[in-house]
Amino acid sequence: MPKRLTVKAHLTLEELERCYRQARDTVELTRYQTIWLLAQGKQTKDIAAVVGYTPNSIRRLTRQYNQHGPEVLRNRRRNQPGAPTLLTKGQQAQLAQALQKPAPDGEAWNSRRVAEWMSKLLKRPVAVQRGWEYLRLLQKSIEVAQPRNKTEV
Repeated sequence: MPKRLTVKAHLTLEELERCYRQARDTVELTRYQTIWLLAQGKQTKDIAAVVGYTPNSIRRLTRQYNQHGPEVLRNRRRNQPGAPTLLTKGQQAQLAQALQKPAPDGEAWNSRRVAEWMSKLLKRPVAVQRGWEYLRLLQKSIEVAQPRNKTEV
């Protein structure tokens, strides 16, 4: 029979339950619930079935909790700003203005043309996908030139 995980008494059973029940962030809620159930003496496999974590994840979380205390149960990802945007707000305003007029080649704006415009502004290559993202961000529909009728040519 595998050795039961033990939980250091950083918080009492009542404090763990209170934190679990008051948590508004789902990551924190699940982490507090996991440690609370372990502190009650529940088995890892039973906890895994309830919270959806693997037994290895539960062991890792328990090790971190025992070592560092309740701080590891907080969701630190929630407050991280993420990567900076490719275009600053000012550059986005420039692009929004440019989109009001025809594209530099006289055709309708599309992902490729926006990416080319951004490449010139940023002085580096920009993927077509980024052009699409900025078209969507600026709530512009993609305009695709209609193919000409061969009889008109």
